[in-house]
Amino acid sequence: MEKRAFVLDFLPSGWPADRNFSREPIAIALGEEEFKILEILLKPGAKVNPGDRLTLPPNEAPSEAVDHVKRRLAFTDITTAARSELVPAIEAIVSSNPAKFLRFFNEAQAITRRFHMLELLPGVGKKSMDAIVRERVKAPFSSFEDLENRVSIRHPQKLIAARIELEISGEEEKYRVFVPR
Repeated sequence: MEKRAFVLDFLPSGWPADRNFSREPIAIALGEEEFKILEILLKPGAKVNPGDRLTLPPNEAPSEAVDHVKRRLAFTDITTAARSELVPAIEAIVSSNPAKFLRFFNEAQAITRRFHMLELLPGVGKKSMDAIVRERVKAPFSSFEDLENRVSIRHPQKLIAARIELEISGEEEKYRVFVPR
């Protein structure tokens, strides 16, 4: 269950295609734990901006703007503005919890005899994967900067964010590492 979410888009009058007379303000948000895309019903008069971080009910101190989470959305259901805010939100989540995502580099295993979980990251091939595995045997990576200095990979947090974006947007992804089905 998601406890916090980053706002991707704010629709003060609800969905444009909704023909109801009582259109409610909603936010499209990305959950921090499982990367679920959520439709959040806001309290009357509440306003949020893309990039805002909301605490979701039933937590002990929910956001003053949030009434309740209405439903989970598919990637194909979200607005164009929400899609454009997706990558920055993912990068903010990865940067805010580096230990969780650094663990992937320290613990990723082979999927088959010829394919490793590290190769699921866009831009990581056999040579980069071998370098990461060799270096983590010497000592686990302590930070993204340590990983960058010991292995010739630039911005590993962006590689993680790119993989998460693929898993969110791709229904046909065979392997899922960060986003549950």
